Formats: sequence, structure tokens, C-alpha cells
Amino acid sequence: MSDIYRAKNFTHLLGLPGLSDTLLTNHFTLYEGYVKNTNALINLLASKEIGTPEYAELKRRFGWEWNGMRLHELYFENLSKEETEITSDALKQSIEVMYGSIEEWKKVFTGIASMRGIGWVVLYEDPLSKALFSTWINEHDLGHLASCKPLLVMDVFEHAYMTDYGIKKADYIEIFFRVLDWKKVEERFGN
Repeated sequence: MSDIYRAKNFTHLLGLPGLSDTLLTNHFTLYEGYVKNTNALINLLASKEIGTPEYAELKRRFGWEWNGMRLHELYFENLSKEETEITSDALKQSIEVMYGSIEEWKKVFTGIASMRGIGWVVLYEDPLSKALFSTWINEHDLGHLASCKPLLVMDVFEHAYMTDYGIKKADYIEIFFRVLDWKKVEERFGN
């Protein structure tokens, strides 16, 4: 079976204020590994007998690689060299309904991102209730809200910031909000 997925090119992000080209290039390489491993697992699983321990372990690993691929795509896609602001009244209102204000939501999202540990912070939209939830994703595969749509994704694994900021995660979080592409978040919202 040939590869189903191809790594997306995110080199347009080189020169992003606050994140060095070295950090970004290393991060892109890590992402490309998830794409490669997702394809490899699809091919390996097709050759294994269902019900065997080998098949079971490969199947478990698939979620890790797939989510590593997709979360990185969502993360890189919601970064921009241009400063943007929320312009969608509907998104602003949805955030305010759940959190009281944009500032309070940012405080909650930043607080989640500041927690000890590796993982992701995701602002999800529940397509049924339209409620928005800021959520911690442990690793790549634990903590996802089933059927909810990721609107905004922040990588808080050390590889996303340590090259530039060492252990100063708070500095990375501040930069993340400066390079956040609200236009992309708004595109994802309500669709």
C-alpha cells in the first residue's frame, strides 16, 4: 500500500517572531516523523493478523502517531507572522458565554498551558451544544473530547519551546498568543 498522508509544508512560518528558525525546523522534522510513522503503521497493520498481540500493539500505537501528525498540523496552521485579533462576533460571544470574557478565557487557557507536564492545550467546540471547552491533552492520545472540533491548538511539549526559552514556558505562552492566527481559529469555528 502506498502512503496515504504527505507532510504539509510549513516553511512559510520560518521567521516567525519569537520562535527561531532552528526551533521551527526541528519541530517540522518531528512532525514529518509522525506523518511517516502514521503511513508505516497503516501499511504494517494491513499485513498483520487481527487479534494477535503484535496487531494490538500496532493498533494502540496508531492513535499516538495519528494524533501527533494531526495536532501538529492544527498547531502550525494556527500560527501566523501577522498579528491578528478576534473579529468574529459569534466567536467572541461563544467565548464570553463560557468564560465571561476573552480575558478570562485567556487566563484559563494560559493556566492550563502552564500546568506541569507534556501535552497540548486545545480550545474545542462541541458541535451539539456549541459550547467551547479549553482542555488539556496528555501526550497525544489522552483527554480528547469525543466529537468536539479543535479550534485552537497549543503544543506544550518541551520541543515546542525549550530551544528558545529553556524552562521558561511562560515566555513561550506569551509568544504563542502574539503569533496566534485568529483568522484560522475563526475559520474552524462553526464549520
